[in-house]
Amino acid sequence: MAKQYSASDIQVLEGLDAVRKRPGMYIGSTGQKGLHHLLWEIVDNSVDEAANGYADKIYVTLHADNTVTVEDNGRGIPVGLHPEKKVSGVEVVFTQLHAGGKFNNDSYTYSGGLHGVGASVVNALSRWLIVTVCVGGRVYEQRYESQLKNGKIESGRPVTKLEEKGTTKNHGTKITFLPDDRIFETINYSFDTVASHLRVISFLSKNVKITLTDERHLKDGRPKKIVFDYQGGIVDFVQYLNEEKTVLHKTPIYFDGEKNDVRVEIAMQYNDTYNENILSFVNNIITADGGTHVSGFKAAHTKVMNEYARSAGLLKDKEDNLAGDDYREGLCTVISIKMKDAQFEGQTKAKLGNTEVRTIVESIVQEKLSLFFADLNNTAIAGELVGKAVKAAKAREAATKAKKLERQRSKLEGAPLVGKLSSCSGRDAKSNELFIVEGDSAGGSAKQGRDRKFQAILPLRGKPLNVEKKRLDQVIENNEFRSIITALGTGFDGVFEESDLKYHKIIILADADQDGAHIRAILLTFFYRYFRDLLTAGHIYIGRPPLYRVHKGSKSIYAYTDSELKAAQQEFGKDANVQRYKGLGEMNPEQLWETTMNPAQRKLYRVELDDAAEAERLVTLLMGDKAEPRKEYISEHANFNKEDSFYKEKVLSHA
Repeated sequence: MAKQYSASDIQVLEGLDAVRKRPGMYIGSTGQKGLHHLLWEIVDNSVDEAANGYADKIYVTLHADNTVTVEDNGRGIPVGLHPEKKVSGVEVVFTQLHAGGKFNNDSYTYSGGLHGVGASVVNALSRWLIVTVCVGGRVYEQRYESQLKNGKIESGRPVTKLEEKGTTKNHGTKITFLPDDRIFETINYSFDTVASHLRVISFLSKNVKITLTDERHLKDGRPKKIVFDYQGGIVDFVQYLNEEKTVLHKTPIYFDGEKNDVRVEIAMQYNDTYNENILSFVNNIITADGGTHVSGFKAAHTKVMNEYARSAGLLKDKEDNLAGDDYREGLCTVISIKMKDAQFEGQTKAKLGNTEVRTIVESIVQEKLSLFFADLNNTAIAGELVGKAVKAAKAREAATKAKKLERQRSKLEGAPLVGKLSSCSGRDAKSNELFIVEGDSAGGSAKQGRDRKFQAILPLRGKPLNVEKKRLDQVIENNEFRSIITALGTGFDGVFEESDLKYHKIIILADADQDGAHIRAILLTFFYRYFRDLLTAGHIYIGRPPLYRVHKGSKSIYAYTDSELKAAQQEFGKDANVQRYKGLGEMNPEQLWETTMNPAQRKLYRVELDDAAEAERLVTLLMGDKAEPRKEYISEHANFNKEDSFYKEKVLSHA
């Protein structure tokens, strides 16, 4: 009999309790990404104060007890009574969803926060939060807690009134909070992630000094500290992105303008690579999927470049205009827009949707870039940029022919890559997996050990090409990448159609050694440069094979780390046998399935693109031409003093 559904079954979540019930709706996830999102929301509020001219200093401190403090020297949250709620403005901000000063333009001209949701969401998902406000010569403080009462957690309730604590000459807001470990998988913030995010904010807010302090890491008794203070703004940003590249002109091209309350800033600089890199922001929020501001820039940039090429005689009358892709080869650009009432497509704010912005950006870029090329002092630079575009056009034509031949070849053969790709029988792309496996030996074991219903195997024969140093036509001619392109089924025309993707999990499976790490880096660079949508959609994974097999009799334990090895040895005792895997090829099909391919037991890392600016810089640094910066980075981050304890203990046991 069906259960009766009545009004009594409808659950009403009071205030912040709704946030705790469905945190993913507000911060995306309860993993590392969601944890850091809490901090971004509080930082964004301070940045909004700075963007509107009320603050010039922001302090972020990571404490040893996993609490975080964000402090600014802005106006301070209003402490007076709210006319409707009859509690302080501070309490309204931290306990009421959709309450804040960003819904009209009276208090904030530009804002990037969640329009009144950010502070209250952070409070709801914290064990406790303390807010201190300095305003009007006085200091005020209030504490909130999420406490368990009658078997239910009450989220973000004030446990004190807004109390006056004394007098001060300072002004601003200070917030300290402890993320709730009952909600999050971890409450340990990543210093590198926080530093990268704050660095970008500093580039976009050139009149603001941001200080990051990490009290968890002490050196000579002092906490780790970085100060971000980029007075050059997005010009410094472009130079930072091109730091490890060879640039074609030393000084970035910069211009700005404002129309209809939309302020536009653009900095651009060419390098000698074959890729374009456009980072776009609206009110300091990154728009990873671009939008109308990026469309306006591209249209104007292409138009101005073609007009200059013809006026300078670099394009003949009978020759066709060059495509925008040709002119953007090697172009690194930062576009920063400040505007009221920004409309984003989707909850993630990944794409700007305001149609009027395209026309505004197009007009400003066309005017200012035309003036740059009209300046006789820039004739040499302009000629070099058009010359690069002409070479890019020839390479594009060659790539187009190669793509056409590839499509024809695939159709003629009917079943491409027969004898190399071992496809699966399942037709549900969402369930299907493609393992890109290093070497024929491991590929053979994977083919035998897999579940043929949903797992396909593509073995690599040799090390693929480093695409960071090659043109598009050279990439397509590489057999290994042609195999991957054909296997994926999405085409290779710069447009990602998820509906054509044959496998929704693409898993890189390589040995846990230097060669395996290099192959992973090469493949990730390929996906980053030519299939970035696969990364942003979460389709790329790294398989994690075990390092050891500890066995005694018929029982085995697989260890993925040295600590897991020690635990397994303790469980089995001294008589345990330990096998160390040097590569995937040492595993038989059953072992490879059990440890690395079985969805019920395997360990996978999903590759995510959280910080586009830092990803661009690291791909160039690790895969580019300059050896010295790469050596410096590896020296700083690699542990060269780590001993191979497995072989050391083995030698001692036989001594």
